[in-house]
Amino acid sequence: QVQLIESGGGLVQTGGSLRLSCAASGRTFSGYAMGWFRQAPGKERECVAAIDRSGGNTYYTDSVKGRFTISRDNAKNTMFLQMNSLKPEDSFVYYCGASAVTRLLVLKANEYSYWGQGTQVTVSS
Repeated sequence: QVQLIESGGGLVQTGGSLRLSCAASGRTFSGYAMGWFRQAPGKERECVAAIDRSGGNTYYTDSVKGRFTISRDNAKNTMFLQMNSLKPEDSFVYYCGASAVTRLLVLKANEYSYWGQGTQVTVSS
């Protein structure tokens, strides 16, 4: 069992930055591939960024490449999403997830076993 708690969301103006954190407790954090997802009401959860167990491999959806950076600190059981140059279209509830799937990077929401409660990001124009 892994418990995930997100923090760092909020309201920011276009062009601003936010840093999301995902603190994990329970089983060994480094044993899970991790990801950040976002979800609009009535839509499926979309992978924004993913990171492998060591932190050496990452994935970004095209719309955030060059603006967002995913990282993890296995010693502190924490994952981060640095979000720069934010746009109104980045406004979503963001969720962190943990996956036991053995691939390096896991991009499908249905392959994640554990989720945080979500944190709202709102970017005003």
